[in-house]
Amino acid sequence: MSKNSIFLLAFFMCFQLHSQILERDSIAPKNVKNKFKIAPLIIPTALISYGIIGLESHTVQDINSSTKTELKEHIDNKFTIDDFSQYSPFVSVYALNALGIQGKNSFKDRTIVLGTAYLIMGITVNAIKHTSHELRPDGSSYNSFPSGHTATAFMGAEFLYQEYKENSIWYGITGYAVATGTGFFRMYNDRHWFSDIATGAGIGILSTKIAYWLQPHIKNLLFKKESNLNGSILPYFNGKDYGFGAQITF
Repeated sequence: MSKNSIFLLAFFMCFQLHSQILERDSIAPKNVKNKFKIAPLIIPTALISYGIIGLESHTVQDINSSTKTELKEHIDNKFTIDDFSQYSPFVSVYALNALGIQGKNSFKDRTIVLGTAYLIMGITVNAIKHTSHELRPDGSSYNSFPSGHTATAFMGAEFLYQEYKENSIWYGITGYAVATGTGFFRMYNDRHWFSDIATGAGIGILSTKIAYWLQPHIKNLLFKKESNLNGSILPYFNGKDYGFGAQITF
């Protein structure tokens, strides 16, 4: 990876983690209703803006090209770990709860958040992919911008952070580290440009933040009566196929 792209990636990720730590240190009491805040939008908006500017900016495109060249010189074999790692941050939330490590929300509430975030992220990523027509680095298709794998990973990383920030900041750091690794391997496998990764990360983070703001309204709309809904979601792999299994109790 080129020095410019390393610097930008490190800057964005460190800034994001710094803002998360500040947010954790200023958590309002549980009886105080959360209000819409502009500050949490700064980092994801900056990441998205960087990628959008990159569609026309020669400077950003030069960074993309130099990053690809640098990686190509050191690539021996491709690793498809990013196909799995994109899901691991949000799956970890359910795995931790299954192990008895309770997070911020109940199964129902966190599933509403995750479902909303995934819907927002998926619609946004696919809408942009089909309108930007950006050629992938490997020349395979014109749906490179933005990175869906990276958006999924960072959506999950923010979800993991929000659910466990009151337990330990390290859950969030681990989630963001995995998400960053997912983005790196998308470039390593010649599937995305650096600007695709930046925008995917921004969309993922922003989708989860919006989902948490919407969660009380969606809950009131869909679940007017309280119900004892609980369950867990865990990944499975049988040597050939992989996916997720869900167990729900009423």
